[in-house]
Amino acid sequence: MKKTAQSQSKDIQKITYVGMGVNVGLAILKVVFGTLVNSVALLADGIHSLSDLATDIAVLVGIHFGSKEPDHEHPYGHGRIETFSAAFVALVLVLIGGGMIFKASMGIARMPDDVQQYSSLFGMVVIWISLISVVAKELIYRWTRNIAVRTHSAALYANAWHHRSDALSSIAVLIGAVAVLFGYPHGDRIAAIAVGLMIILVGVKVVNGCLNELTERSVDRKTVERIEKIIASEKQILDWHKLRTRSLGREVFVDLHVLVNPDLTVTEAHEIADCLECSLHEQISRPINVMVHVEPKLY
Repeated sequence: MKKTAQSQSKDIQKITYVGMGVNVGLAILKVVFGTLVNSVALLADGIHSLSDLATDIAVLVGIHFGSKEPDHEHPYGHGRIETFSAAFVALVLVLIGGGMIFKASMGIARMPDDVQQYSSLFGMVVIWISLISVVAKELIYRWTRNIAVRTHSAALYANAWHHRSDALSSIAVLIGAVAVLFGYPHGDRIAAIAVGLMIILVGVKVVNGCLNELTERSVDRKTVERIEKIIASEKQILDWHKLRTRSLGREVFVDLHVLVNPDLTVTEAHEIADCLECSLHEQISRPINVMVHVEPKLY
């Protein structure tokens, strides 16, 4: 593996371990105080924080095995493992969102007197815990997302949104707690339903991205345009065609045909292809695997 890919993996592992520590602390706070004040949304939020540990582990496993060097049985590497890791995290998001909606809906459907009643003291405790969770998870989300974008890690990007979903659910708990204190008993549960819907939408979005990769869709348009610009900048390449791209985990695979002066020797033509490969490696931020087919330009 290239040095840059190794560095990226270390960054991904570092932020994931930090996120795990935050999840444990928040889960304890939410479950303990959610039980004390009988808050459905706060309990669900605490369970969501615990579930983040499972997705953190999935990301670490995906990065560990997905970063392995190509071997005889996997000549293109193991990047698909990261894709499956991202899909797993996304499916967990969908299940969590659905579970929150179901539990909150059943609570609303019960008898009118089966509602939550906070004392002012415990209501304020819920509010403060929610505020702490919102700030902590939003900071972790932004940090994680920045690294995910820089490393082009679908698994880490999905996990970043898992962190944000926790922040969103805490906002909903906060709104629900305030509603209960002001005499609207089902505010807690309605907030949980809203959060569940948001989490499901995020999960579906991430799953869609994984399916695009598994069906060999080309890389994003911005990256393709960057590749085309680099090819065009090589003066000895007279023309090019059949540019194809695809993603395999964090790595981009590119193959294309370039047309060169037919009077060049094989060695000279090969050097042009090598120069293009070097330029792509240097100017594309993602790990890239390039296959260049050299053809003579026929006038």
